[in-house]
Amino acid sequence: MPKLVTVLRPEKIEEQARYYIQSYILYPAGAIGLVCLIGGVGSLGYQLLANHSYTWLTFLASSGLLVFGALCGWGQSRYHRYLFANFPEVYAARMRTAVAQRSKKAKAEPEVPSIEHPGRGFVTGISIAGAVLIFGASAAAIIRGDLDWLPALLVPWAGFYWAKLFSWRGVVV
Repeated sequence: MPKLVTVLRPEKIEEQARYYIQSYILYPAGAIGLVCLIGGVGSLGYQLLANHSYTWLTFLASSGLLVFGALCGWGQSRYHRYLFANFPEVYAARMRTAVAQRSKKAKAEPEVPSIEHPGRGFVTGISIAGAVLIFGASAAAIIRGDLDWLPALLVPWAGFYWAKLFSWRGVVV
């Protein structure tokens, strides 16, 4: 008996890619960004009211960390948007893999296409360098005494995740 073969149409691939981005990039970025923002601003409030150690340098350091984290998040989102525009089948395959893992029946794992573009070898290094720079800037703010350790760690990640969330506005509806 012949098997039915389903062909993935380009609009179906793009729909699956959009759903993957919403479910696995944007929703977690919004939740983590909200937790980091509330924790960071709350701990800055604690530093202002309880410790009485909030100064203009604290304001400048926290604002700088927020902007620096946002720049890193924006850069990563630009790369993800590039992948979405040029390689939507990668995100669609990741979505099919996630759905197959949740189902009770054992299905064959869908093949994830490879991503081949100029500069592909530098992506991991740039991502690691961005995280190291965020942690380094946080450590510098802590060592200089401008910020307590909790806002210094949470504020840049709030900027990172909120920038990731807002940079997709208008692309994924």
